[in-house]
Amino acid sequence: MTSPIFTEQVGHVLKVTLDRPKANAIDLATSRIMGETFQSFRDDDELRVALVTSAGEKFFCPGWDLKAAAGGDAVDGDYGVGGFGGLQELRDMNKPVIMAVNGICCGGGLELALSGDIILCDDTSTFALPEIRSGTVADAASIKLPKRIPYHIAMEMLLTGRWIDAVEANRWGMVNHVYPHAELQAAALQMAELIASGPPLVYAAIKEVVRESEDSNFQDAMNRVTQRKLRTVDILYGSEDNLEGAKAFAEKRDPVWKGR
Repeated sequence: MTSPIFTEQVGHVLKVTLDRPKANAIDLATSRIMGETFQSFRDDDELRVALVTSAGEKFFCPGWDLKAAAGGDAVDGDYGVGGFGGLQELRDMNKPVIMAVNGICCGGGLELALSGDIILCDDTSTFALPEIRSGTVADAASIKLPKRIPYHIAMEMLLTGRWIDAVEANRWGMVNHVYPHAELQAAALQMAELIASGPPLVYAAIKEVVRESEDSNFQDAMNRVTQRKLRTVDILYGSEDNLEGAKAFAEKRDPVWKGR
């Protein structure tokens, strides 16, 4: 039985491709494999950025595999480490994740995309949260989407299930950039490699600060940073890389980041 995902390491970038014909829907077994993959990425010091995309021409991911559910997969079953799709509940994911959406992205597939830090898409991509039509709730999207795009647009998508195209998704800030279909993968890899060339300890600190300050007021969040109460910030401020940035500037050279 072939794996529903395949991975490729390009320098410090891990490219993760969901490949589960015909639509790249995610069942329990696939979710568990994805969780193990992203957990391994998180814990591998050689890997700095994950690039997530899908095989095929039509679907990025429609989310939960309803056929598998009809065959016995429980919607509240064991999704594995990281929850559905392996990312949205994975603790301490302090590395950048780029989503390259190529095609239909809806339901749990959109929730998976929203787990990324940067979302790129091609001009064929469409987005929706159609759960309302099947009598269930898009739980992760209900939490995330109203914080990412204008509240009223998010609520319209949640309450009506209507579809939006790539241009509208970009207009509302759901995706960062839209590319012609043939250019998406190269553009996504270029961005991943650009980020991977930067300081990994700084990226880790950025992600933890953003995550931990989401529900804090400004001063409380600042105090936690300046007093080095966040693990990644404490590691950064005592690191070789923290000194390397200043040294490279003084010596008029490019910094060499070691991640320590």
